[in-house]
Amino acid sequence: MTSGLWELVLKGVWVTIQLLVCSALLAAAVSFVVGVARTHRLWIVRFLAGFYTEVFRGTSALVMIFWVFFVLPPAFGWQLVPLWAGTLALGLTYGAYGSEIVRGALTAVDPAQQEGGIALSFTPWQRMRLILLPQAVPEMIPPFSNLLIELLKGTALVSVMGMGDLAFSGNLVRLALQESAEIYTYILIIYFVIAFLLTRVMRGLEKKLKAGVGKAPGDGTKAAEPVVVEAVR
Repeated sequence: MTSGLWELVLKGVWVTIQLLVCSALLAAAVSFVVGVARTHRLWIVRFLAGFYTEVFRGTSALVMIFWVFFVLPPAFGWQLVPLWAGTLALGLTYGAYGSEIVRGALTAVDPAQQEGGIALSFTPWQRMRLILLPQAVPEMIPPFSNLLIELLKGTALVSVMGMGDLAFSGNLVRLALQESAEIYTYILIIYFVIAFLLTRVMRGLEKKLKAGVGKAPGDGTKAAEPVVVEAVR
């Protein structure tokens, strides 16, 4: 390929990374808000959070991108640029999957830890911040790592909006050179490299977080008196 075509591909990589970071941040925020709401003591909060989860898990991410980019503008009288339309659609969709990860990790914490916080007269927010989250977050990292890789691959869907991401740029290069095998092989390798780097970063984060609660990755044992005791001190 010529230098100009490689420049086009690199611009696509940069757009894909921007979209990945923005949509991952939105998905993470949605995951924690909705996931915590799924464990709320009020049934209406649990119902609304569950309704959101079921709606966005049960709809196609591609159709959601179409809906955000083509349906919202005439309905509300404003137009989103492709980057923000893709961020909104992907963040809300993958955030629904992430909320189940958060809910599952929170409910997996030993109930005795929750009871200890009640015995110490902690407020619900204090129990969540000092007891539940420090133990649950390290358990969320492996499934969140998988979800992040899925989100990376899902960014290719925004090419339907004409957004110059990696997939769209690769297709333009293919049309210019009429070489499908070579171009798409390069694109696959680039996606793999990005995914591999993300996996390494998430693995390092997992080790750091589990070390903070006295656990190593893959160690199913619980640390003795992990968080409640520290909170008392």
